[in-house]
Amino acid sequence: MRLSMPVNDIDIWRSANLYVQRYGDDAAIHAAMQADRFLDAGDLDGAAVWRRILSAIEELQRTEPDGDAQSH
Repeated sequence: MRLSMPVNDIDIWRSANLYVQRYGDDAAIHAAMQADRFLDAGDLDGAAVWRRILSAIEELQRTEPDGDAQSH
C-alpha cells in the first residue's frame, strides 16, 4: 500500500494515541513493525509516516501521567 498524499501532524498524533490505547507499553514495537512492513514493501513514504507515528508514541509515553515527566 502506498500513501499518495501527505499526512498531517494531527493524523500522526491521533494514530499514535490509538496505538497507545490499543497496545499500551507495546505500542512502539507495533509501530516499528508497521514501519518495517512498509520498508520491506519498498514504500519509503509509508515507512516514513510510521516512523513519525513511532516518534509520537515515544513522546506520549514519556509524558504519560504515570511517568516521571508529569508527576512532579
